[in-house]
Amino acid sequence: MIGKLKGLVDDYGDDHVVVDVNGVCYVLYCSGRTLSALPGTGEAATVFVETTMREDMIRLYGFATALEREWFRLLLTVQGVGAKVALAILSTASVGDLSSAIAMQDKALVARAPGVGPKVAGRIVSELRDKAPGFIEGDAGAFAAVSGAVSAGAPSAARDAVSALTNLGYGQAQAGAAVATAVSEAGDDAGAETLIRVALKALAK
Repeated sequence: MIGKLKGLVDDYGDDHVVVDVNGVCYVLYCSGRTLSALPGTGEAATVFVETTMREDMIRLYGFATALEREWFRLLLTVQGVGAKVALAILSTASVGDLSSAIAMQDKALVARAPGVGPKVAGRIVSELRDKAPGFIEGDAGAFAAVSGAVSAGAPSAARDAVSALTNLGYGQAQAGAAVATAVSEAGDDAGAETLIRVALKALAK
């Protein structure tokens, strides 16, 4: 099993990179984010690898970080999500945005990925809710706070607050963490305006 490759970038395709490791060239299928993060042709690269095997094919998938690879594996545990769909999701949303979307049960963000319909997006945010905290980049407590607020019956206010912050230019993950702080300070029954105000104060610190 290949866990990581270190070599020179030999070539790029629309959905893959070719890495030359001591004369052996490996084709690694990647998300758009990983392809953008890797260095130019001829430069040294380190790529984390996931191998899938079928009767007629062995395919390697490459990731810029070990965390992205873990999210790829996590997405594959959801019924109806194959490697192509998982890469599309990771191309559309960062792992931080994805974790925030799951905490907020925001299937609309997940459904932005090509090939992901509302039903699959709903299944992803639902099935990964209990698994995602183990794959958080940053504060797992923030994830738990947002997720808890949503499940406690304040999804509308929390979602509206996150939406307002993202419209102001904050990233989905950053907005989600700030709203989590606001929920913990203002309470689960706080309205969207209160959550936005408290979240903005937290972001200004």
